[in-house]
Amino acid sequence: MLPLSVFAFNLHAENLLLLASVLVFFAILITKVGARFGAPSLLLFLLLGMATGADGLGVTFQDYETAESIGHFAMTVILFTGGLETSLRETKTVMRQGVLLSTAGVLLMTVLTGLFIYFITRCGLGIPETSLIVCFLVAAIMSSTDSASVFSVLRTRRLQLRENLGPLLELESGSNDPMAYLLTILIVQLLSVAKDTGTAAASLSVLLLLVLQMAIGYGLGILLGKAATWALEKIKLSSSSLYAIMIMSIAFFSNGFSNLLFGNGLLTLYIVGIMVGNSDKLQYKKDVLKFFDAMTWLMQLLMFLMLGLLARPSQMGPVLLPALLIGVFMMLIARPASVFLTLLPFRGMSARAKTLVSWVGLKGAGPILFALYPVVTGVEGGAFIFNIVFCITLLSLVVQGMTLRPAAKVLKLSYEEEPEVETFGLELPEEMGMLRNHTVTADDLKHAQDLRELHLPHGIRVVMVRREDKFLVPHGSMKLQEGDQLVIVMGETDD
Repeated sequence: MLPLSVFAFNLHAENLLLLASVLVFFAILITKVGARFGAPSLLLFLLLGMATGADGLGVTFQDYETAESIGHFAMTVILFTGGLETSLRETKTVMRQGVLLSTAGVLLMTVLTGLFIYFITRCGLGIPETSLIVCFLVAAIMSSTDSASVFSVLRTRRLQLRENLGPLLELESGSNDPMAYLLTILIVQLLSVAKDTGTAAASLSVLLLLVLQMAIGYGLGILLGKAATWALEKIKLSSSSLYAIMIMSIAFFSNGFSNLLFGNGLLTLYIVGIMVGNSDKLQYKKDVLKFFDAMTWLMQLLMFLMLGLLARPSQMGPVLLPALLIGVFMMLIARPASVFLTLLPFRGMSARAKTLVSWVGLKGAGPILFALYPVVTGVEGGAFIFNIVFCITLLSLVVQGMTLRPAAKVLKLSYEEEPEVETFGLELPEEMGMLRNHTVTADDLKHAQDLRELHLPHGIRVVMVRREDKFLVPHGSMKLQEGDQLVIVMGETDD
């Protein structure tokens, strides 16, 4: 244990709330560091958890079952929010590509990576010889693109991509976690069943179970999504907060009910989220999305901190070389191969776009969370698997997460970053138009001394003026000053 561990105390002690508040506070502060240096915030959350853990400040947390339960709860919120924020209008043109990537793409990643892991186990490179099934288990755990990481990189940095790649990447990352998690669970069950019935019979039963769970999960998602949108339309609440909480209860019910009927709960709740989020009758939509955005950040932060606390860097030395080899293989060979093969039918998609999709194979809390399942279920070598997955996730967040923007620019697939709109808390319903802001410059004042002389086009109106620390109601004869910030609404008019 390191010298800093003189501060050690048990995470389950009375000061748990104090520790959690300090960690959350500093985790939020370090997001500013990440924004400055281009590091994903989620990577910094992981590192903060590791620095606070048993090999750092000495906070002891080794409860894998509790971590798996909390992680699954957090994943439920994150995936449902991803569904809520998925626009069917934007993803309609890339729906087939996204579905193929999240199903066939995940299977290809699992097969290619599993075969490579099996190869290096026979080369004496730090991984003990093991069965092909265990190699496929490790590959399945890491086969998906992590939704939390992708949403964080694309949305937090406002990265605008050409060829409709933004919606495609968000759709893929939101919908392939259920596939990877299901494969992980089924392969663990296969390891258990194969001892009694033989590998061939067990593989067939697992394959049938895979198809069954995906079909039930999808079907229940459609049915529950329709029921949820109908109920939310009929139930009138005066509080937007209660409305958001009711929608969250629908998410948890969708997940649990699907699991009860042997369906894929994560797939079900993601589909329900999409249907609820795209309903024209959704009340308080902006308030609901703000609530779930805050909840998602909280869940991501807590999950990454917790997984960081769980990691033991001092025990990861033996897995560094194999983790590096597997990680590089996945980034440079397995992911590109699975993407190009899966998207082969879509000849209208450029090679540059497919290359960028190949590079956005970000790992994150999802794979680490899935790696807890073999540990909890007692799979032999479960701790070794967890350490390998953790190291590969760190590698992916550092290499891919920090180079996504430069890669998009090199491939000429990114738009210039749009400046963030400052509306000083003023909001309008979407159907009324868009809010924009404009700062009055010296050049503006050469042509217009007051607001009337700006000669704004039809459909554009100034609704508020901020001058230093004052908020002014605009009128035609208002004299403009350099530095005035105009809040503008752009919408339809009847003149």
